[in-house]
Amino acid sequence: MHEVTLGMNGTTEDIIVLRDLSKVYKDGVEVLALDRINLDIAAGEFVAIVGPSGSGKSTLLNMVGLLDTPTSGQILLKGIDVSRASPNERARLRNKELGFVFQYHHLIPEFTALENVMMPMLIAGKKESEARVRARELLVSVGLGERMDNRPNQLSGGQSQRVAVARALVNGPSIVIGDELTGNLDTKSSQLIYDLLRDLNKRINQTFILVTHDMVLAEKTDRIIRIVDGRIVCEMRRQGDEFVASEKCDLGEDGGEIRRD
Repeated sequence: MHEVTLGMNGTTEDIIVLRDLSKVYKDGVEVLALDRINLDIAAGEFVAIVGPSGSGKSTLLNMVGLLDTPTSGQILLKGIDVSRASPNERARLRNKELGFVFQYHHLIPEFTALENVMMPMLIAGKKESEARVRARELLVSVGLGERMDNRPNQLSGGQSQRVAVARALVNGPSIVIGDELTGNLDTKSSQLIYDLLRDLNKRINQTFILVTHDMVLAEKTDRIIRIVDGRIVCEMRRQGDEFVASEKCDLGEDGGEIRRD
């Protein structure tokens, strides 16, 4: 299968750069999860990563999110090589530079929406008064100004995900990573979440990297990267209302086919 190499000339605007990144899992049977991935993502990009189940999407997400370390290759975050960072340093960088929104919102059930959003700032050592002001601002911005004192069991699925988005943004991260973040939502709630992300992308130049099976969501981003068998095999970039592919892109089970013009 032909492999596509993306952006081999990293620039100062690249917020995340992967160079010849490989990951091998050795648990009885050796599994090559990522195979020499090369990828640059610039500040302010709105990117979707797609591919069939078992393709390596989640492993790639774990690398970008500093949740795992590569077997070989480099991860550069804002120009700094973090490939071999210690667990404590990776935890510090995740708290400061990265925000996460997962398929399941993972809100703390005993805490209110406001307290959930405050938590990353408190972990980072910020004053409670500062965290409270920032969390209130974000909850208002995601349309939950009247739900701040509600606990997760008093919120709908879409509202809980909006709280999760606010929590991901509270420390002003360089990148927000979404893992199937609309996977448990109905169509209307999914659209509301997308509209929120797009607004943040345009208004504050927030970088988003979304891993998804949902091609409807993927095609609302500005760049689609397809991964198969641990390799990037296709890239598509938005040009106006359409996507232009660097190669013939057979999306298979992800929904249809997009071809190079």
